[in-house]
Amino acid sequence: MLAPPGGGKGTQGLRIAEELGIEHISSGELLRAAVAADTPVGRQVAQYMTAGRLAPDAVVAEAVKPVLQERHAYVLDGYPRNLAQAQGLDFDVVVYLDVPDAVVMQRLLARGRADDSEPVIAARLKQYEADTEPLVEHYRDQGVLVRIDGDRPADEITAELIETLKIRG
Repeated sequence: MLAPPGGGKGTQGLRIAEELGIEHISSGELLRAAVAADTPVGRQVAQYMTAGRLAPDAVVAEAVKPVLQERHAYVLDGYPRNLAQAQGLDFDVVVYLDVPDAVVMQRLLARGRADDSEPVIAARLKQYEADTEPLVEHYRDQGVLVRIDGDRPADEITAELIETLKIRG
């Protein structure tokens, strides 16, 4: 699943996985689990987190790809984030939750987190768009991209996703 920060990929990923009876895999949760377990990858990730930076592609891939190789059917959210991370990965369907920046800004500011200020969110969105637009094009070219309007009530989005996935499935 592709969506900007606050775009609903975690919420929708969990709902879809439950409805379809498959596993939901969050790259963020995998990385946090590696940090908590104090694995070699987790220690690398912790250094980047402490510095307030995203872990490099190779480190994230080291945490995520082995988990994907052990699974057959799943909903994956938060990975890949860019074309480099997408190398060697094939998906049956890639869902793109399209949410306007202004809506994402409102959602993230409403969370009330200390690191969610307008300038920080704007920078995250700019980085997301730079990383994700080529990824969207890549999956569109492969014929696996499904664009969903993510600026609607969550139940409407879920219903459309499930219907779309059952048709394509």
